[in-house]
Amino acid sequence: MKKLRKIDLWIVIPYILLLGIGVVMVYSASFYNALIVGGKTDQYLIKQASYAVLGLFLCYVAFMLKEKILKSQRILSFVMIVTCGSLFYLLGRAYLVPSSRVNGASAWINLGLINFQPLELAKLFLIMFLALMLTNKQNRLLNKQGWKEVVREVSQPLLIVGSIIIMVFFQPDIGGALILSLITLVLISSSTIPGKLIAELSGVLLTVFIAMIVIITKFPPAFVKHNYAYQRFLAMQHPFQLEQKAGAQLVNSFYAISNGGVFGDGLGNSIQKRGYLPEPHTDFIMSIISEELGFVGVFIVLSLLMILILRMISLGFRSKKTYNSLVYYGVATMILAQIILNVGGLLGLIPLTGVTLPFISYGGSSMLVLSVALGIVLNLEATAKFEEIKKG
Repeated sequence: MKKLRKIDLWIVIPYILLLGIGVVMVYSASFYNALIVGGKTDQYLIKQASYAVLGLFLCYVAFMLKEKILKSQRILSFVMIVTCGSLFYLLGRAYLVPSSRVNGASAWINLGLINFQPLELAKLFLIMFLALMLTNKQNRLLNKQGWKEVVREVSQPLLIVGSIIIMVFFQPDIGGALILSLITLVLISSSTIPGKLIAELSGVLLTVFIAMIVIITKFPPAFVKHNYAYQRFLAMQHPFQLEQKAGAQLVNSFYAISNGGVFGDGLGNSIQKRGYLPEPHTDFIMSIISEELGFVGVFIVLSLLMILILRMISLGFRSKKTYNSLVYYGVATMILAQIILNVGGLLGLIPLTGVTLPFISYGGSSMLVLSVALGIVLNLEATAKFEEIKKG
């Protein structure tokens, strides 16, 4: 109970509010489609509320764990085996049973009560794994003067991380692979590797990224033109020209956002969720929030999410422990990257990637992993406060 007194309310309060908003909006966005297909109108409401309650419980469990458990090599090794094994299974299943793909991707494993998405576990594993590895090697990395020395030092962890990212990419889940890559880049940049080397790496990656965009846009290879991801890229550029094809989802998202105005049409009154937007309770839930609650509703949701992110970044800056800082930055990056990919896609600023909105979109895997991640952040911060009191 003493530990609860040190809990960070700047994280807990936005988290609980987001869970509540998510449950309400999932019900609002899903009841019409559930009714049309002959299901119960509250089926997604019950599931999302169950995920929220379970998420709160797991957040509390993660908060109460001893720090040595979070840093346990055995536990990390077990999680790595589960993560890599699940991703490899998905790739094999997609190849042997093509009909198992959902919307062109093999990303979920049906466990009965929940559809488990290994990508979500991979995000948390990468954060905890890289934070521990980079912390253990911080003194040796600090003295490295060239990339050959750095790569030699971190080759084993990067091989594991790279394998996970590649398996996610070939599901195919480009959005997921991008999030994992961003988490890796942020944690490496925040480690004790000399800033000069980080600047060189950033320059190379930016150059490669720009080159890829130019090639795909101006000189697309023949095998790319019929790719589903490429069609989404074209839809981003010319949504209304492709309204009857790949641009349909984006155009209907625009209509939903436009209809909402400042204050929205009222909770439950969305038009676009009635057969126009596919899966409005998952990828496009922010469009429904915009239509029903307007700019005000969108502003409140994004503000709560930004409070979480900025608080974790602030904790990272102030922390005296490298490990804690890396975990804070990693979780903040995970949430921020999902927001950018989700909202950016709905606004047509980037291609649609299928990435959901943290804590708001329907989904058990994402909700539970994010809750555990916040529980770990709260745990590390509360433990650090106790240690400071003991020293003082």
